[in-house]
Amino acid sequence: MTIRNPQPVQMLDFSRQFANLRQELLATIESVCDSQQFILGPQVASFEQAAAAACSVPHAIGCASGTDAIWLALAAANVGPGDAVVTTPFSFFATISAILRCGAQPLLADIDPATFNLSADATEEVIRSHAGSAVKAVLPVHLYGQCADWDAFTALKHRHNLVLIEDAAQAFGATWNGTPAGALGDAAAFSFYPTKNLSAMGDAGLVTTTSAAIDDHARVLRAHGMRRRYYHDEIGWNSRLDSLQAAVLEVKLRHLPEWNKQRRNLAAHYDDLFLASGLTGMTTAEGIVLPVTDLRADHVFHQYVIRAPRRDALRQYLTDHKIGSEIYYPLPLHQQTSLADLGYKQGDFPISEAAATEVLALPIYPELREDEQQTVVDTIASFYA
Repeated sequence: MTIRNPQPVQMLDFSRQFANLRQELLATIESVCDSQQFILGPQVASFEQAAAAACSVPHAIGCASGTDAIWLALAAANVGPGDAVVTTPFSFFATISAILRCGAQPLLADIDPATFNLSADATEEVIRSHAGSAVKAVLPVHLYGQCADWDAFTALKHRHNLVLIEDAAQAFGATWNGTPAGALGDAAAFSFYPTKNLSAMGDAGLVTTTSAAIDDHARVLRAHGMRRRYYHDEIGWNSRLDSLQAAVLEVKLRHLPEWNKQRRNLAAHYDDLFLASGLTGMTTAEGIVLPVTDLRADHVFHQYVIRAPRRDALRQYLTDHKIGSEIYYPLPLHQQTSLADLGYKQGDFPISEAAATEVLALPIYPELREDEQQTVVDTIASFYA
């Protein structure tokens, strides 16, 4: 099969969303400029209320980035020096750097091979094998837009008296058994980096919680440890949300349910195209492995991630044919040079390490067209032909 001069397909095209929202966004930006309240202004409070309602929680705290949100969620739950936190080696660096920033000890556990999310069974093994490490919290990541197995993590919480913090950076709008991401754990962290399902025009983040104490603590920590101006009750940080970003996010939040529906439809269409192509298998020895959605989860497909035989060669072929793709993530956290002091080595987390050699994210965003998806699948089919 030969693909002749296929049309380019970008991994993500910001211009399409902006074209649809141009007047709404420019109007709300103008209103912030007119107000002259640029930091923690009324737009921030308004967005926090809207986000809390969307996540079915009483409290939402805007902050400067998703990275800060993870740190704030942990620190506001009083995770700190002397505590250990179990998380996944198959995530973005911020997941583990936030634990270190709290002064806590990261402990890693391997992932589920189907969903790529932190395995609750592997987490329990780590907790039992580190009985002297004062494991206080678990930080599962809702990777690619699908919630981790919260039934299993809730059972772990009760067995071991744990704090559960959701790294929901990729999962705004996802649910588990009908409960939204952000309302599952003691606290949750969201990122609004421009590539996310709900995206700012720059960096922005959010902490959600059902706890009034965590809400109060997070608000103090994000503003230099102040409850009263220039009176610092503790060492906090400067992680305030800009009013401009909050205003943009509130506009986009109104559209997010439809956008997430479109992402699910696009994912289902990819599934159909791949199944019709004859390229798929249960393992990469048999063909392309399609994403798996747990029946208890409502996946929002921040990414559509396949496992691919000869992944690196396929990606280069797609690049040569002007088809966007990305690898999330090419090197597990325990193999990062900067984390060598944690004492892990290659082979410690074989499922994560295997995933890192096989995963490939394909273009998916609400404005992607079905003919562009066809081009992606046809180009992949031509590679394997």
